[in-house]
Amino acid sequence: MKVGDTVVRKSYDRDITFKIISIKQEDDETIYVLKGINLRIIADSPEGDLEVVKDDSLGKTDLIFDRKVNDSIKKIILQRDLIVPELKIPRINKAVKIPELKDKNLSFGRPGKILHIDGDSEYLEVCLKVYKQLSLNVVGKTIPEYEQPNVIVQLVKEVKPDIVVITGHDGMAKGINDFTNIQYYRNSKYFAQAVSNLRDYEPNYDDLVIFAGACQSCYEAILDAGANFASSPSRVLIHCLDPVFVCEKIAYTNVKEVVSIPELLENTITGVRGIGGLETRGKYREGFPKSPYV
Repeated sequence: MKVGDTVVRKSYDRDITFKIISIKQEDDETIYVLKGINLRIIADSPEGDLEVVKDDSLGKTDLIFDRKVNDSIKKIILQRDLIVPELKIPRINKAVKIPELKDKNLSFGRPGKILHIDGDSEYLEVCLKVYKQLSLNVVGKTIPEYEQPNVIVQLVKEVKPDIVVITGHDGMAKGINDFTNIQYYRNSKYFAQAVSNLRDYEPNYDDLVIFAGACQSCYEAILDAGANFASSPSRVLIHCLDPVFVCEKIAYTNVKEVVSIPELLENTITGVRGIGGLETRGKYREGFPKSPYV
């Protein structure tokens, strides 16, 4: 096996599909470091537990998530009555069939602008494709988790977003009992510090909406730092696209309305176990009249 191979773990009933990202030696044993194809998870495994699969093969859990992704995209498009051109669907949800909708000739509007900071460039690329499909205005930056607190305020000053996503990889230490101690998490402390730095810059929860966290992140600490939405309430793995679906709901909810958290969670892949948050106003602004020149 080599770096770049797509594999599943036999001891976990081949549930999640991974890509090998590095190989290391531990006590005369070869250990493979793995990254989830769809889930924001980093794991390691001995060679004997791995099975190479085709690039387009997905584990059992991934197939379930793919169906949820398809359903969420179609539901969002139908809810917004968008005219959807021929779209190139990313590999993780390539089976989705977009319905053709008629132009309602609605008055124009502007959804909230998004800044998405991600510790993983491949996950960010997939997210940017789906942002585009959903007609969202987004700027994406790949920043390692440990550097995010140092650069986040300057990036917000430059981009001037309405919504900020701070994500990447995370995970809990093995065998912990105190799930609220942020020191037992791989990157939660960086997410929380980045959120705290942003709240020092903009304390109003409705002026700057923040989503932060990744797989198994310390949900309570990130909310306490000032995030509107965070992961992961039940310390579960979250899907690569969960931040996108959170942002879509906020960006297209009118500024006069408070975002319905149950409705927001319905469109995410991991739902109430993976994402939660606080009452927040939407970022969609209607305009009148529409310019005849655009």
